Amino acid sequence: MALKIYTKTGDDGTTSLIGGTKVPKSHFRIEAYGTVDELNSYVGLCRDLLTDLSARTVLSEVQDRLFTVGSSLACDPEKAPGMALPDLKEEDVHLLEKEIDRMTERLPVMKHFILPGGQLAVSHLHVLRCICRRAERCCVRMQYEGIAVDELVVKYLNRLSDYLFVLARFTGHQSGVEEIIWKPRIG
Repeated sequence: MALKIYTKTGDDGTTSLIGGTKVPKSHFRIEAYGTVDELNSYVGLCRDLLTDLSARTVLSEVQDRLFTVGSSLACDPEKAPGMALPDLKEEDVHLLEKEIDRMTERLPVMKHFILPGGQLAVSHLHVLRCICRRAERCCVRMQYEGIAVDELVVKYLNRLSDYLFVLARFTGHQSGVEEIIWKPRIG
């Protein structure tokens, strides 16, 4: 018999962290890993829009790491998870930095603020970057509220956002799409 997707245990507005602790679905942890789940889903959408094999490969790695981040955020730090969980590693951050440097070498120097847009994939990558920044803010908010968050999670999300910004520019550049320069209205 197939396992049912619904359990009805959350009908009262609570859910369980890894470790068994029940918390309201509005808890900072749930908000954080829910936002990381949204981020991961949007990474999949953007990966499907891209044709660059290298970017698609990196985004597949990112999706795997985001599951790791989500599992870290879903854990009650006061209780043992009762199962082996994957770890985020400093090398995961280095991969993003290496990719940022690789793409930046091929991009024109950015001399102005740019507006998101110009091509569908570029626009979606900018939305993805914004979701990533929101996930990062959720994690930082947890830290400031005294809720345990692995510092590497915040670092990874920060670097991932940088990577996504450069990837948006790189995707536009590869497609021959001109960046839209922000021309502020003054006066």
